[in-house]
Amino acid sequence: MTDRKGEKLGWTGGWLGGFVWVFILALVFLFQGRLAQGLAGLALTAGAAGVIVHCAPWRFPRTPYWRLMLAPYAAFFISIAWAVWAYGGLAAVGLEWWNLLWLLPMLIPLGTLNKRTWADGEPSA
Repeated sequence: MTDRKGEKLGWTGGWLGGFVWVFILALVFLFQGRLAQGLAGLALTAGAAGVIVHCAPWRFPRTPYWRLMLAPYAAFFISIAWAVWAYGGLAAVGLEWWNLLWLLPMLIPLGTLNKRTWADGEPSA
């Protein structure tokens, strides 16, 4: 029982689920005729999916989770910047730079996972 399908589904589905909003918003922009914003959003979604699959912990079983999560987190922050750009900047959406501090709690897993690796979950022989 070392295939760990549930954990693999959790990693892939969880991260992909975090980018569904980018895909949907990109489609909305395309339907509105905002081609640059829509295509950039679709490219960002595809890039995020690639990063999620490439940085999967079972591909790098001895690498700490926090290091593997840096690339999907980077894609997520880039997608936030894309959304702000697509809507015309922070002022256009009624935000100030300090409003982005609300995003800090989402970084908690980087600290709580610390040095845990995929190999730590393997059963002992």
